[in-house]
Amino acid sequence: MFIDSHAHLEGKRYDADRDEVLARAKQNGIEAYLAIGNGDGPDTADCGIRLAEKYDGQPEYPRIWATVGVHPHEASLANEAADRQMLEWARHSKVIAWGEIGLDYFYDHSPRDIQKAVFRRQMELAKAAKLPIIIHCRPSDNSENAWDDCLKMIEEHWSSSGSSGGLGGILHCFTGSVDHARRALDMGFMISFAGNITFPKAQTIRDAAQMVPLDHMLIETDSPYLAPIPHRGKRNEPAFVIEAARQIGELRGVSTEEIGSQTTQNFYRFFGLTG
Repeated sequence: MFIDSHAHLEGKRYDADRDEVLARAKQNGIEAYLAIGNGDGPDTADCGIRLAEKYDGQPEYPRIWATVGVHPHEASLANEAADRQMLEWARHSKVIAWGEIGLDYFYDHSPRDIQKAVFRRQMELAKAAKLPIIIHCRPSDNSENAWDDCLKMIEEHWSSSGSSGGLGGILHCFTGSVDHARRALDMGFMISFAGNITFPKAQTIRDAAQMVPLDHMLIETDSPYLAPIPHRGKRNEPAFVIEAARQIGELRGVSTEEIGSQTTQNFYRFFGLTG
C-alpha cells in the first residue's frame, strides 16, 4: 500500500501510454497519487483536475486528487485574472492542496523578485481557499539561498501567529539540510522524499530522512523527473515510488511495506481524507 504524493502525469511524455502507466501503478500497490496542477502556467493549472475527473471511479487505476498553483518557473505569467480562475478551480472536490509554489534560483526562469511576490500572493490565495501549500525550493549551485528565502517567507507569511489557520504544508522533493527540515517541522510541515534519495551523491537527503519523524514523512516520484535507481535515466512513473520507500526503510531499519503503510496513513491524515 503506497501513495505517490506528487506527480506530473499530464504532460506529453505520457500521452501514448498514460492508461498503462496508471494501471501499472495500481498493480504495484500504489493506491492513489496527487496530480500537481501547474501545467504550462496559470492558464493550464487545472491539468490535475482534468486527470482526476477522467479516471474517477475506475478501480483499475489509482485514486487521483489534484492541486492548483503557479510554479516559480511561470511566476512571470501570474496575474489577477489567473488568481481568480484558480480560486474557482480550488473549490473543485478533487482539489486538496495549493501548489507547487515557492522559489527556484537554480533555473531562474522568472526574476527572483517576481518569484517572491508571486509566492507571497500564492500563500494568500491558499489561505483564502483554506488549502495547505506544497513547496518547491531549489537553490543555486553550492548555495542555500533559496532555502533561506523560502523558509523565511513561510515563517513570515504562512506560519507566523497562526495566520494560515493551521493549514500546514509539504516540502516536496526535499533536498535541503537536516536544519532546513527541522525548521519546516517546527512549522508543522510534512517532508516528502523522492527518488533522488537513492542517488549516490544524495547523502544530505538521506541524513534528513533518518531524522524526520515517520509520522511527518511522505514519499513521491515527481514523475516524470528523478527516476530512482535502478530506473535512473528513464521516465519516472508512480510505480517507482516503491524505491523511495525501500531506501527510507533501509535507512530506518524497517520494511519497505511499513514505510508505504506509514506514509499512506500520513497522506490521508494530513489531507483529512478517507483511505
